[in-house]
Amino acid sequence: QVQPVESGGGWVQPGGSLRLSCAASGSIFSIYAMGWYRQAPGKQRELVATITNGGSQTYANAVKGRFTISRDNAKNTMYLQMNSLKPEDTAVYYCSAIPNVWGWGQGTQVTVSS
Repeated sequence: QVQPVESGGGWVQPGGSLRLSCAASGSIFSIYAMGWYRQAPGKQRELVATITNGGSQTYANAVKGRFTISRDNAKNTMYLQMNSLKPEDTAVYYCSAIPNVWGWGQGTQVTVSS
């Protein structure tokens, strides 16, 4: 069974950058659209960005212009480049297929603070 594995989180000061990775084993990775989600303490999980198997992207208004989603189907990996980070970006970030046929991984914590 495929399970996504997120990595790349950490602590960064406001204005900094991080690059998240999502690895999903299996040759079926390339057929799915993929998405990044985040969940802040006390809040519901929200969709951050999506990318189709052809590379078309969508972004939540809160991250548009600051985050970039990409994927490398040959490596079964998806990325989220996060620039100009704000304290309100602090959350656990998750990736999933769309639809979410694999379930959720452990996520990776992103903390933005001074």
